Amino acid sequence: MKLRFSERNWRSSPQFRGLCDAFSSCNNEEEIANLLRDIGTLSELQSWSERLEVAKQLFQGKTYRQIAENTGASTTTVTRVARFMEEGSGGYKKYFSAKDSSKLSREVEHKRSEPALKGYLSRAQK
Repeated sequence: MKLRFSERNWRSSPQFRGLCDAFSSCNNEEEIANLLRDIGTLSELQSWSERLEVAKQLFQGKTYRQIAENTGASTTTVTRVARFMEEGSGGYKKYFSAKDSSKLSREVEHKRSEPALKGYLSRAQK
């Protein structure tokens, strides 16, 4: 009998736990990409990638119409992703908050090192 996920059982499913374990065993982006390609069809990979891009643009505050035009996603997909961002498990928000925080800390670090770098470069050119 085929196992069907429901909102009550999907997290505890041995098959889903195995999937999580497979991803957590990956050591880098290339290994994740290889696993994704082996697990999903190109159509599924495209759908997942599109949803993540839609979520990114929602996180950036773009309108549904702008996102649909930018990504080629249907407004139904944009609405569905927005609903999961608001009512889902928090995965999108956690990912984009971490990415945003990481980007911010890299920008701050760059601004701190910029004067020293400019000084070094001007001395090196003399």
